[in-house]
Amino acid sequence: MDFGKVSPEKIDQINFQLPPDHPVTTQVLEAAPTPNEFRAYVGCPVWHEKSWFGKIYPFGLKEKEALPHYTEQFNTIELNTTHYQIPSDETIERWKKAATPGFTYCPKFPQVISHEKELLNAEEATAYFCQQILKLGEHLGIPFLQMGPAYTPQKGKGLVEFFKQIPSGLSIAIEFRHADWFNQPRIWARTCEVVAEAGHALVITDVSGRRDVLHQSLTIPKAVLRFVGNELHPTDYSRTDAWIERLKTWKEAGLEEVYAFIHCGQSECAPELAAYWVEQFNTHLKTDIKPPRFLPKVDQMELF
Repeated sequence: MDFGKVSPEKIDQINFQLPPDHPVTTQVLEAAPTPNEFRAYVGCPVWHEKSWFGKIYPFGLKEKEALPHYTEQFNTIELNTTHYQIPSDETIERWKKAATPGFTYCPKFPQVISHEKELLNAEEATAYFCQQILKLGEHLGIPFLQMGPAYTPQKGKGLVEFFKQIPSGLSIAIEFRHADWFNQPRIWARTCEVVAEAGHALVITDVSGRRDVLHQSLTIPKAVLRFVGNELHPTDYSRTDAWIERLKTWKEAGLEEVYAFIHCGQSECAPELAAYWVEQFNTHLKTDIKPPRFLPKVDQMELF
């Protein structure tokens, strides 16, 4: 994930302290009913990464076998492949077959809807996409709509109409990137109102070079977090610790569910950082997430 990444020499110059909650977060959590169960999901942005072979996947694993192994290691995935192509029935069935019990897919809306049409005149594509992902059934997590960097508040009038196209009972998460959404408090407050009224969530992104997108705004009692690490820099762990404390506070206030998608460089280090997140969730939020299993390190000389 290149959005908001910085060079290694700049990392120590960044203030990684989490900002205070936006007022809408307090309002939403105070109004939320006491959840019967708190659910937490931790996953990565891909399931096929060459560097994971010999780490969490066995050597010699075929590419088509990677997804079933992934679903045994994590309980969700940020499904970016749907950003480029709406899945066919055959693909949906293959994903369902690969999923372990409790595993969820969080598909990204197609770029034709978010980036090309910018939500306008996208009824047909939106209806078809929603129709297909709903076929995932119990394995459907929270779909997310990532708007392009050129999508400004001036273009946001189509949001309300777009939300009407989302099937009843389906909550999605929306991510904004243009700085004008965040540097004008009145605009952001109104945006939160619109998203909350529609029953959807806002994606919170924690990335080194764009601290403005760390808006701490919950519009429903579900947190959707995209956390971008810096190749296991010490601050990756201290930042995680701070998030665990914040999520613990939100849980005690009424948070029902959290999705944490862990990015790290080109995904090479994502399993290690995700494992730390799982450990902290289980320790401090009393969840019971199965941690990823790492294979024993093999002395390369033993391979010859």
